[in-house]
Amino acid sequence: MPSGLIPFRVITIALGVTFPATMLPAQSPVPITNAERWLSAVKTPEFTAPATKEDWDKQRTEIRATLQSLLGTFPPRPAVPEVTTISREEKDGYVLEKFRFENGLGMTVPGYLFLPSAPAASGKKSPAILYCHWHGGQYDIGKEELLQTNATPVAAGPALATLGYVVLGIDACCFGERNGEGPGGPTEKGSAGEMTAAKFQLWAGRTLWGVMVRDDLMALDYLCSRPEVDASRMGVTGISMGSTRSWWIMALDDRPRAAVNVACMTRYQDLIQAQNLKAHGIYYFVPGMLQHFDSEAVIALAAPRPMLFMTGDQDTGSPVSGIKAIVERVKPIYQLHGAPGHFENVIYPGVGHVYLPEMWERTVKWMDLHVKSQP
Repeated sequence: MPSGLIPFRVITIALGVTFPATMLPAQSPVPITNAERWLSAVKTPEFTAPATKEDWDKQRTEIRATLQSLLGTFPPRPAVPEVTTISREEKDGYVLEKFRFENGLGMTVPGYLFLPSAPAASGKKSPAILYCHWHGGQYDIGKEELLQTNATPVAAGPALATLGYVVLGIDACCFGERNGEGPGGPTEKGSAGEMTAAKFQLWAGRTLWGVMVRDDLMALDYLCSRPEVDASRMGVTGISMGSTRSWWIMALDDRPRAAVNVACMTRYQDLIQAQNLKAHGIYYFVPGMLQHFDSEAVIALAAPRPMLFMTGDQDTGSPVSGIKAIVERVKPIYQLHGAPGHFENVIYPGVGHVYLPEMWERTVKWMDLHVKSQP
């Protein structure tokens, strides 16, 4: 080749000429992210639906046992917590009771119970909903969310009670009246108190998330025990942290008939890939989980009970790729049960981490259809 001529790639293709590799431009390797490097060292088994329902029943038992083990070591729950009723007030369309119980872990759990003012038709017991409040960095609110619109389009407690539901909600650990009730004392509140509580539980051989879910299950035990409640017709719902609490409750307990989960349909590997672990607080993390499975295995445990998920595609805490991966893996489990319509997922375009009025309407319709209706 004459000196001074530069061998362009387009010319070699047109003329069918082959040049030595040293004369061709070097191909830059595709860079990988830190998240990909870190994930490459974790071998999370792929979750797939087995061939038969019988095989799934066995796998389901194993997954649930693994989850309980990962959450930590806890004393047995009493059949029904010993509850103290603090107050009872007649409101417009409902009765509001405030109560508390001890969780056996050195903590007092305060809660609200909303009872419909109108007695159930023909003396029948009422359907019930366990409502799980969100995080949102709003440590002072907790169960007060049931009476406010900080997270929901309407005050969920009164709204659901006037529709005929008994509604119960508690303060999660570090929230509401429990903000400042951790081992750091009353001056350590908010995220600092949450971090201290998480550290303490790890030293105690359990997780903060395990404490939160166990408290919710104790609240469910109490709800079942109320004479006004039809324990065969109970649902669970919430947004954000409340959503995650809801689908974990469905995974660990077969009593709720249905759930509605707004936001936080989060697949952990996709969240890591999106480099957005910062979107979730320390309360949420369960050591060792990715050694066994991702969140689709937890959500699948609810099958065949009705589950509705609603998430905005701009919600950075729930990457859409992860939502689609969960749906792809969970749908076949519902199909094994012959109930594909019981698992519904709605992705809202252009929507972030919010609870829209349309979402509330869907929530009520789902609960009316799958919880309020007679068995």
